[in-house]
Amino acid sequence: MDYGYIERFKKLTFGMFVHFGLYSVAGKGEWNYSYLTEEKRKEYRKLPEKFKVKKDWAQKLVRTAKAAGAKYIVLTTRHHDGFSLYDTQGLNEFDAPHSACGRDLVKEFVEACRAENIVPFFYHTLLDWYHENYKTNFPKYIDYLVSSLEILCKNYGKIGGFWFDGMWDKPNENWQEDRIYALLRKYQPEAIITNNTGLSAQGETGHKEIDCVTFERGKPFAVKSSEGKILAGEMCQVMNDHWGYAKDDIHYKPVKELIENLVDCRQYGCNFLLNVGPKGNGAVREIDREILKMIGKWIGKNKHFIYGASGTEIGCKGGTLLQNGGKYYVAIKDVPMTADPNVAFGKEARSVALDRTIKSARWLDNGKKAETKENTLQVAPFFYGTSFSVRVAEIKMEK
Repeated sequence: MDYGYIERFKKLTFGMFVHFGLYSVAGKGEWNYSYLTEEKRKEYRKLPEKFKVKKDWAQKLVRTAKAAGAKYIVLTTRHHDGFSLYDTQGLNEFDAPHSACGRDLVKEFVEACRAENIVPFFYHTLLDWYHENYKTNFPKYIDYLVSSLEILCKNYGKIGGFWFDGMWDKPNENWQEDRIYALLRKYQPEAIITNNTGLSAQGETGHKEIDCVTFERGKPFAVKSSEGKILAGEMCQVMNDHWGYAKDDIHYKPVKELIENLVDCRQYGCNFLLNVGPKGNGAVREIDREILKMIGKWIGKNKHFIYGASGTEIGCKGGTLLQNGGKYYVAIKDVPMTADPNVAFGKEARSVALDRTIKSARWLDNGKKAETKENTLQVAPFFYGTSFSVRVAEIKMEK
């Protein structure tokens, strides 16, 4: 079996997760429906009347991802509330074409991705709070689910992958995984298949057709092959606390932490999938755009070395040693800025020690030579006026 499609996915390195749906209109997070009383749920099911999405939402979304350095985007084509962003072609009318929007948003998303050379991926829920058969007739619900996935497989061209979530809701039911994955392989043979194992089972493998394991809000680790098949790993992370838009969530992570997440992922050869939750009209929050732009600035400043980089068995103390092809890089976290002591607190000098003698090194952000001695790299602070936190040096070592 040729697993080249998995290796190609791993080289994409950085993706954007997009949680967008009716919950975006409510502005209280993607799980809002599950906390409502039955009376309030009736009101929620009327939200399609308010689902008015800007005509250029997809183009702006994709350009935001591109500015961040993301190479792929995973869009929630249907989330747990059961509302679909695509035309369900008569399966029900709880979809974007039957809302105030009146359009197939998945089609617009795919077209925008292809225009910017971004790979489109589809998230699709497995659990469903809306569909009655999910509660009362599970085999019939699976028929509905399979029919939904067939629409996505057949009508949008080649897709990078499918990202499933929710099987953990009914662990004892027969989800007919063989049937679901066979459908995907029939129409999209090189699509990456991911089935999220959730917060409590990070990095766990499952069905033999799974191509990528997940680390939801967690720390990645090395992913081993399964029955002779190579596997990818992917850490998905939120910028604040919610996946879907929550207007009252201001608990944002520092940019430096998110960049460190990206470096940690590449240390173990895993991808980093960073989430945004657009508003009900499809617009990305300004703070989200700016954070993503800063991450993209760091990637560009460091010569895009991160794409396809992975860890190495060479020992490294005080930094993260990555390899990309025949080149080696050391990423050092929390590097300070040099400044007058009346302007900023100074920090003690730091160094990175490797298990091999260093022949030469240079900082990627300014191209200047880095100070080395035998197997040690001296960590130079950023010069005043620049502060990227994570500093990267390209090094050459003796074999």
